[in-house]
Amino acid sequence: SHSAHPHVTPARRTMRPEFSLADRLPPRGATSDVLLDLFLGHVRAIGLELYPAQEEAILELFTGNHVILSTPTGSGKSLVALAMHFLAMANGKRSFYTAPIKALVSEKFFALCNDFGPENVGMLTGDAAVNRDAPVICCTAEVLANMALRDGKNAPADYVVMDEFHYYADRQRGVAWQVPLLELSRATFLLMSATIGPTEPFEEALLR
Repeated sequence: SHSAHPHVTPARRTMRPEFSLADRLPPRGATSDVLLDLFLGHVRAIGLELYPAQEEAILELFTGNHVILSTPTGSGKSLVALAMHFLAMANGKRSFYTAPIKALVSEKFFALCNDFGPENVGMLTGDAAVNRDAPVICCTAEVLANMALRDGKNAPADYVVMDEFHYYADRQRGVAWQVPLLELSRATFLLMSATIGPTEPFEEALLR
């Protein structure tokens, strides 16, 4: 597991990407170094420069480690999540993005459709399902928790981004953030929150 605590200001996109991230996917079997170069090329193409914390987190993910990203709002956590989705797709794996609110899930769905093409992105919110077999899925935390309870370590979730992870401590809904960590033992996790507090309990859960 890994955590980063930078003090950063938001990066802004200065130009449109000339092509989507899906266009940068190499033939299956490319090394992590090649995939990292391709992703960093995309970052440059959209006019961004990575902050040290983003770069460190992305390197950890491409090395196969879990990452706990507890950085301020607006510090580019979504770019780290994008790197994880790209890594998963390039390796022929499925990735999930989870958030507590349907509106946030929907917003991320449209953003990722823009990044990877709508044919590669799906959405599951409990009362709506779009392209449910896509390699990238956006869903509420409860949807992923139910899948984890049903299928355990065999759930088709290889990489998992859990946004607003401080909900882990929520008395009513926290179980939906706790269950995937316990059940999805094969998955690589990116846990993101601006207000997560001490990360030791999560590090222990990830390294069990």
